[in-house]
Amino acid sequence: MSEIFIIDNDPLVGTALTRALSGEGFEVVTFVEGESFLNVARTRTPECIVIDICLSGCSGLEVLRRLDAQRYPAPILVISDRKDISTAVDAIRSGAQDFIEKPFDPAAVAARIRHAIDAWHQDHREGSLLAREFPGHERLTAREREVLERIACGSSNKEAGIELGISPRTVEVHRARIMEKLAAKNAADLMRIVLRAGRGH
Repeated sequence: MSEIFIIDNDPLVGTALTRALSGEGFEVVTFVEGESFLNVARTRTPECIVIDICLSGCSGLEVLRRLDAQRYPAPILVISDRKDISTAVDAIRSGAQDFIEKPFDPAAVAARIRHAIDAWHQDHREGSLLAREFPGHERLTAREREVLERIACGSSNKEAGIELGISPRTVEVHRARIMEKLAAKNAADLMRIVLRAGRGH
């Protein structure tokens, strides 16, 4: 049975998500702080990780950094009762695939987790439609490449979010970081960078 790791110091959140995910056929392992989670996550890889930003002791962001979340071989979703864009940016910069605001519907989160897992497997099975190399490509995370593909196809933030199973705000953050990393002045400039690379391959 596929495992989901949930790290949240609120037992009610863990219980609600465990019920919803168990109904989806997942085995849920809950942690109330980061240290015990890190010890387990370094020895076995779950299908997905859900972590709260506000943990006692070691914060959720610090846990992501110590896990090297950008290179971790499973999708990671961050949940938080902070609704500001800077918190979402920090989470995604630290390696999160999606940012989910509290309060949330456990069933809806379970669906987003399922979608994140499916998208992760599809991306790693089929590979990217983008050229493997273009200026700055090595600076993009796997999720940023997925978002870039949707941008190249002309998807709006909302459409890309639906396709990837993430929120439009998360897409917006990824889009801004892609523009910054590739030094693109605007969307057209971004496409010139990618398409120019694509014509060369």
